[in-house]
Amino acid sequence: MHTNRPVTRMYGAALGWLTGQRVFLMILLGAGLFCASALAAPPSGAKSSDASAAPAAHAQFVGSETCATCHEAVSKGFASNPHTKMAYLHGNPAGVSCENCHGPGSEHVAGGGDVTKIFNPAKASAKDVDAKCLGCHAGAHPDFMRSPHAKANVSCIGCHDIHGGKTETLLKAPQPTLCFQCHADQKSQFDMPFHHRVNEGLIKCSDCHDPHGTFQNNNLRNTADQNMICTKCHTDVRGPFVYEHAPVKAEGCMSCHTPHGSQNARLLNMPSINTLCNQCHSRVANGTVHGQGSGSDELEPCTTCHTYIHGSNINAAFLR
Repeated sequence: MHTNRPVTRMYGAALGWLTGQRVFLMILLGAGLFCASALAAPPSGAKSSDASAAPAAHAQFVGSETCATCHEAVSKGFASNPHTKMAYLHGNPAGVSCENCHGPGSEHVAGGGDVTKIFNPAKASAKDVDAKCLGCHAGAHPDFMRSPHAKANVSCIGCHDIHGGKTETLLKAPQPTLCFQCHADQKSQFDMPFHHRVNEGLIKCSDCHDPHGTFQNNNLRNTADQNMICTKCHTDVRGPFVYEHAPVKAEGCMSCHTPHGSQNARLLNMPSINTLCNQCHSRVANGTVHGQGSGSDELEPCTTCHTYIHGSNINAAFLR
């Protein structure tokens, strides 16, 4: 039998070369893994960054009575605080109200009051404070993190006094005094001749705005019909009507009215009713419809005839 020795030699050489390459790659991969693990491992005696970031990771609850031994004044004032009901969250008769917000206190106590072993909202960032409060209140305020307050780093304790609040909502001051501390422009609007009676205490800022955030601009409350913010009080213009006024449905009440306060009667955006109407009804302004240029449309306000301007059940032109 004839044997092709050159071919056999070539095949053997190729096989040997491939085997050598495979061994080389395995050695190279092993060296790389060894170096990576060596670089990732902390040096001997070094502390983990996680441990330094959470020094009280192994702390235990000690109960509010233990906290009261040093924080007696706060503890006495906390008796009527709605947060005291948190004592029942852990089934601990002694109560752990303080530690639900400040974290387990055993290491804080063992350290003689070491402030690094406890969470202090007064010295924490707004983001950390909000995260702590939302741990319980996320269901009630799911939109807070998208609110203008959160984006401006106004944390929960910017408005709420957790220890000293006298009301169920723990506000630092009553409305509108609390809101006016930041919203000075709106304060001046409520001093105008025509205004919603916020200063008089008839309504509150939170009747129209949700300070904890909504999907609307300016924290306006979410409703199925955004005009409901106004028509829940102004029921005479609520509708629905057979003939709807397009701006009311499309743009809402604020297309014609200024909500906080105005120099103009009925909180209108403009002093003249006709000027306000003619922003949309320009053909009326040039006299091609009313009076044929006689000027009668300028002598009387549009609402003299178009009485039901918010909507009508009997006339498409809102005539009386």
